[in-house]
Amino acid sequence: MPGSASSAVDKALDLLEAVADSARPQRLSELAVRVGLHRATAHRVLMDLVARGWVLRAGDHYLPGPAQLRLSDAAARNSLAAICRPVMESLSAETDLIVNLQVLETVGTRVVEVVQPERLLMIAHLRDQLLTLDRFAGPVALVAMLDEEARLPYLGAAGHAEALVDELDRSAADGFALERGRHQPLIGSLGRAVLSPQGTPVCALTLLGVRSDFEDARLPVLRDALAGATAQLADVISRRVGDAS
Repeated sequence: MPGSASSAVDKALDLLEAVADSARPQRLSELAVRVGLHRATAHRVLMDLVARGWVLRAGDHYLPGPAQLRLSDAAARNSLAAICRPVMESLSAETDLIVNLQVLETVGTRVVEVVQPERLLMIAHLRDQLLTLDRFAGPVALVAMLDEEARLPYLGAAGHAEALVDELDRSAADGFALERGRHQPLIGSLGRAVLSPQGTPVCALTLLGVRSDFEDARLPVLRDALAGATAQLADVISRRVGDAS
């Protein structure tokens, strides 16, 4: 495979195959060596693949993206959604709320998996939708874990509202993002990021339901359930990734 990277298409396909065929998520350095590309070239091609949804970036590791998952059952078995779904199902059963799994994209977060209890089927699910900071708690929970410079594209896409800057700061300090009726008057959500061992955001879990589900009296229970689920996911993802360098 290393000798075949003679065109942009060859390079992209070689990297797609390397990501899809890996038993665990790979780092940039590992992928560059596997396909025989210079690290900078591999990074440039991977960023194009991430932007198109063919590769998913989770911290400093790379997984099959949504576009690959739609085409490949094998990739789906190794996807972040497949890894996270058992934890999501348990969290939904415990809280009787919708659970969304979201990952960072260029100017927002993409919902890659949804678990939805029967009582909330009237709420349209958000699978495959791109959400900006002004929509629900998940984007805030993820972007809050970035430094100020990295937050700028997300703030720009949401209109640079000063209230969102303050909300990101509060979420970074607290570890949770809460919204009640901002995007849709009758809907509330509570989000928390899943972090890598290095502290970078990998994904986020968001609880979503009707606004009354997020009354102050119930928030401590929901926060505890969400904290437990995200800690469990961090452990699961860490073990899947291993100690690759």
